[in-house]
Amino acid sequence: MVQSALRRLTVLGATGSIGQSTLDVVARHPDRFEIFALSAQRQDDKLLAQCLQFLPRYAVMGDPAAASRLESALRAAGSRTEVLCGEHALEQVSAAGEVDMVMAAIVGAAGLRPTLAAARAGKKVLLANKEALVLSGALFMEAVARNGATLLPIDSEHNAIFQALPADYTRRPSDAGVRRVLLTASGGPFRVAPLDSLAAVTPEQACAHPNWVMGRKISVDSATMMNKGLEVIEAHWLFGAPAQMIEVVVHPQSVIHSMVEYADGSVIAQLGNPDMRTPIAHAMAWPERIEAGVKPLDLFAIARLEFERPDLERFPCLRLAFEALQAGGAAPAVLNAANEEAVAAFLARRIGFLDIPAVIGETLERSGALAVDSVEAVFAADAAAREWARDQIRLRQAT
Repeated sequence: MVQSALRRLTVLGATGSIGQSTLDVVARHPDRFEIFALSAQRQDDKLLAQCLQFLPRYAVMGDPAAASRLESALRAAGSRTEVLCGEHALEQVSAAGEVDMVMAAIVGAAGLRPTLAAARAGKKVLLANKEALVLSGALFMEAVARNGATLLPIDSEHNAIFQALPADYTRRPSDAGVRRVLLTASGGPFRVAPLDSLAAVTPEQACAHPNWVMGRKISVDSATMMNKGLEVIEAHWLFGAPAQMIEVVVHPQSVIHSMVEYADGSVIAQLGNPDMRTPIAHAMAWPERIEAGVKPLDLFAIARLEFERPDLERFPCLRLAFEALQAGGAAPAVLNAANEEAVAAFLARRIGFLDIPAVIGETLERSGALAVDSVEAVFAADAAAREWARDQIRLRQAT
């Protein structure tokens, strides 16, 4: 049954690739969706164009100077959009009573608080920010359950698993007869590169993903397979699957987005072209299906589907992520913080590509038994890990 009422949407991270794809889907269905608020960190020029097209009630900038520029430009254009600034404003537009759903697409730890605010307000949360679960999985899932929020995954892999699970799945794999959760990975740009060539990898090479169009940080994460490691941790919290039930499968074509294996031997997979508008449209309209502007999948053109085991010598970040999940406590938060610092340093050409897993591994060794029993504790662990990672980065710069 088609719903007639417009559903109001806040898009956190509107100028990024997920945010832009979300707005593309919104533009295709003006009879279904209305934008309540858009946010960006500092790209006020892009947010200005989006505001003039979608006419949100609020626009939120993370950077005060960018907020001032945006406010002046909107006023000059005669726009009635109100400009807000800062983290509290992000939480405000995520939890507002008028909002039906929140696209959580801010990259990194910065997206945790507004995403958690949406969960606590009982919203339909479209989760593209995997760090929210990596940093505070237990706290976040508790907030979802306690406040009656609906949590729908946007990462193509987790969305595929969601689609392959029973409609009444309750985060208890054994009750649903689930044997394994199989997360597919493209292998990134260095899947078959000689190992001795990785030390000389440049940021430009690491950001040249063969299948997906993504931001620079997540592109590097794909090249190191830390992206898949974070997704393993996210899958654990989303689907209640222990680490030993989650397996990563390298699938270069990026056509099968993930699979679920059942006790009777059945394997159910979700297939589609590598276009993020598919999982976005699925989650926005769920439990209905709507057109997303995605090209139909041509199986004859693909001709074959390949699968490989991940090489942990080539991709040590994946091993580190499994170790952090099994360690529990603050280890996943430390893993994420160290990775963010190391990737930023690599993109700034301060360290080499192979220094990324080295910095993360050294930082994890220092994390010990830090507790994460509150949001404040999560950010304390995050801050400590960042300082430890920066120490490692400085040491590598000096040598």
